[in-house]
Amino acid sequence: MSSGYDGFGVEGPGGQRSLWVEEPARRRRLPDPVRTAAVRAVIIVAVTLTEASVAFFLALTGSWLAFPMVLGALAGIVVATWGVLDVWITRQMWIQRYGVVSEPSSTARPGRA
Repeated sequence: MSSGYDGFGVEGPGGQRSLWVEEPARRRRLPDPVRTAAVRAVIIVAVTLTEASVAFFLALTGSWLAFPMVLGALAGIVVATWGVLDVWITRQMWIQRYGVVSEPSSTARPGRA
């Protein structure tokens, strides 16, 4: 007779199997302003790549929409660059204002006595 455990899930309260197991995060969560800037940058970059792809295919077909789309894609590249720089600047600003949690590494020199 089987014990009822088939290798999937973990025994939860009342002997029921739970499919969700909490594990500690490997890295700390980004601060809210940095995470907001990162999400904004990812959305802007995705829209810009889509727009550039459409512009490329319109240019291949010789459509009259190719020129306005190329101009829009170039403007999107400028905005996407701004978005990525915004993430970097926001992260640096956060570190300067609130510090960073650091632990001495194993390669750090010991303090002087």
